[in-house]
Amino acid sequence: MSETTRRTSIGDRAGAPTDLSLPSADLGLRWRSMGPQDAGALGVLMTTIEVTDGAPYRTAPGEVDDIFVGAWKDSARDTVVGIDENGVFRAYGTVEAPPGDESVVRVFVAGGVHPQVRGAGVGRELLGWMTGRARQKLAESGKDVPGRIAAFLDDTAPDQWHLFEAAGYTAARFYSNLRCELAEPTRDLVLDPELRVVPWDSSLEDAARRAHNDAFRDHWGSEPATRDSWLQGRSMFAPGWSFVVVDTTKAAVDEPYVAGYLLSSRYEQDWTVTGRTSGYIETLGVRREYRGRKIAVALLAAAMDAYRTSGMELAELDVDADNPSGAFGLYSNLGFVKSSGSRMYSIEL
Repeated sequence: MSETTRRTSIGDRAGAPTDLSLPSADLGLRWRSMGPQDAGALGVLMTTIEVTDGAPYRTAPGEVDDIFVGAWKDSARDTVVGIDENGVFRAYGTVEAPPGDESVVRVFVAGGVHPQVRGAGVGRELLGWMTGRARQKLAESGKDVPGRIAAFLDDTAPDQWHLFEAAGYTAARFYSNLRCELAEPTRDLVLDPELRVVPWDSSLEDAARRAHNDAFRDHWGSEPATRDSWLQGRSMFAPGWSFVVVDTTKAAVDEPYVAGYLLSSRYEQDWTVTGRTSGYIETLGVRREYRGRKIAVALLAAAMDAYRTSGMELAELDVDADNPSGAFGLYSNLGFVKSSGSRMYSIEL
């Protein structure tokens, strides 16, 4: 983005509609916002869409509940659902702007349409509403930095790519889901004497969050995690499979100094889809000053040994193809191979 564009107010660049109407009732659906009480019906719709589109995962009830958790969220303004004459959810959309963004204000849109009502323009109108609301949220942020409206789409759903492309979005980033067999124990790795791998404990939350913000400050699309956003979306979190590396020479009296961390999740609902049990590496980060000291490998070894001890068959994770830390090469060397993919579509403002 040019310096001229940067100096333009985000309110001007966002192109936010003054009035934003819900999708048309002419589509045969009644539209309204959603709340926590709708999680059950929303989960049924999401599962139907995932099955239809061949998604290699299923959204668990806890993950649906997470959609409505977060003090920064405004479900009344930032969600919508289309309901048919029988009271069945047929389409949904959500819009979310994480707190704490500094260099780029990001707004994420997500949604889907039941296969029985596709082809009538529901998806087009729904995406129009989500994009319009996202533009409003960018303008409301008041942060005069670049803005981004983004959506993550599976490689198995090309119809969705075309829908977003027609609405002005561009494929900006590509991600790979990688898997590794856990048949053999990981090799022993000796870290420098001052570095120690320790099991996850809730007392490490804020130290790990600070390590995360340092580790990802040179990653495209990453913005600082606040205390609230760091804890959001933990319904599938597996603390027994999560670890940190602390530097014992820098540990303060009241808090250890986290040089690197690995958070794992347990997505049991996906195992019936893939036919394999697995531990999922949700996030792995190493402070920039500690890179090149085998910390990432030590964390991966600890997590993979924990998965294996729990009877898991695979370790898996998602990685950005353009990750600047060389993560793709690291995982490949450890035996990870690609099993599926996704992409991020965005409008850059």
